[in-house]
Amino acid sequence: MRSSATGRASTVRPLPQSDQARALAPMLRAMADETRLTLLLLLAIESRTVKELHQLTGLSRTLISHHLAPLREQRLVTVFPKGRSNVYALCCESLREPARLLAALTSIPSAPGALTVGGEPPAATTDGTRPSLRTAAHP
Repeated sequence: MRSSATGRASTVRPLPQSDQARALAPMLRAMADETRLTLLLLLAIESRTVKELHQLTGLSRTLISHHLAPLREQRLVTVFPKGRSNVYALCCESLREPARLLAALTSIPSAPGALTVGGEPPAATTDGTRPSLRTAAHP
């Protein structure tokens, strides 16, 4: 508990879910790009320079810097000088584990009964409508 200016104790309340969602949406938009997510996942392993990210991804250094900017703006990564280079790192240790969990999702096989269309994942439609979904267990 904190004491207020009036001397009474006050509790620190978490943000309501709508405020949390409003605060998180720009961060999630920054991570929604495949290239930015790749960079974030690489930084979850260890801090790296743009040159190291270039060597790992094959992307141009200019493109990497361009994609790191929104991650920096959302305070998802930090940058610090080291010699003549800048080193990029995750903003905080608490982001490292969620990044690893996201990476682990790619190795999870489809669960029995997962939503599919004709045994395959739903395909995007050209008219913007959602495809009909049914479970693999109930064709």
